[in-house]
Amino acid sequence: MTAATITGAPVCGMTWGWVGTRGTWNTPGAAESMRVMAEHSVTWTALAYAALQPTPFSTDIAFRDEPTVTDDELVWGIRQAHSLGLKVCLKPVVNVADGTWRAHIGFFDWDVPGEPSWTQWFASYTRFILHAAQIAEAEGCEMLCIGCEMVRADGQEEHWRRLITDVRAVYRGLITYNCDKYQEDHVTWWDAVDVIASSGYYPIDSWEHQLDRIESVVTAADKPFIFMEAGCPSREGSPALPNDWTLEGAPSEDAQLAYYQEMFRACRNRPWIEGLMLWDWPAELYDEHRAADDDDYCPYGKLAAPFMAQQYAAWSGSNR
Repeated sequence: MTAATITGAPVCGMTWGWVGTRGTWNTPGAAESMRVMAEHSVTWTALAYAALQPTPFSTDIAFRDEPTVTDDELVWGIRQAHSLGLKVCLKPVVNVADGTWRAHIGFFDWDVPGEPSWTQWFASYTRFILHAAQIAEAEGCEMLCIGCEMVRADGQEEHWRRLITDVRAVYRGLITYNCDKYQEDHVTWWDAVDVIASSGYYPIDSWEHQLDRIESVVTAADKPFIFMEAGCPSREGSPALPNDWTLEGAPSEDAQLAYYQEMFRACRNRPWIEGLMLWDWPAELYDEHRAADDDDYCPYGKLAAPFMAQQYAAWSGSNR
């Protein structure tokens, strides 16, 4: 099995709509945002939305409640993307309401009576993911991402395998999991998914080293690989710490462009990389005339945008 036979063409992607706040998707502004995104040679989009659990030790994920987008908004997003000719990866994500990063969600390695457990948490998480899988199947999503950067949960192999089996019972498309940066060689159940994916927030000067490391994982698993997240804020200092959205620094289109140049150069030189799903494009897009003052990840209106479009157009044209 080769990567090309799975994805068919490079994943020239962009994450859209994060964090999926209720009321922000099915609007004229959201439709225009997605249309403009598609004009940048984007062929895939990850529709990413978050459901909340109260603390990292909670076992109930309230995916039907506010502030998470409604099912109708999810369907709207999928159909809007498909109407623009985009392939869709539906990406349900769990966040923690108290601000703790989801990577720290965790429990005892074994179940203990009277204590919150992985078994309880995965029961709730499975309901969340299966609900997304049913929508993805009904709407013809080309891919489903069953988790994102769940570092402490990554070691729960038996639970993940059971979840994937349950998902395959209701969803026939491609299944992927988005591990965190530096975790590609710590996930032991890559054989259970169709596409290996990770968050490629690597310092600008370490791409070659990290890709050497990841390549050994991809070769051993014999699976397609994409970066389900990658990118850099348009901010001074961010190319060295692209995962840190809180880093202090002045807005800098040049910094973001330099990062994009190195990221695309490194990734396009590796035939086993099937594409990028860049981070990120908001549902409520800022005014293009204010782009120079925006120091976040979205490249819209910045120097990185035409460069990305050119790279994606060339990558798609190479039919890799």
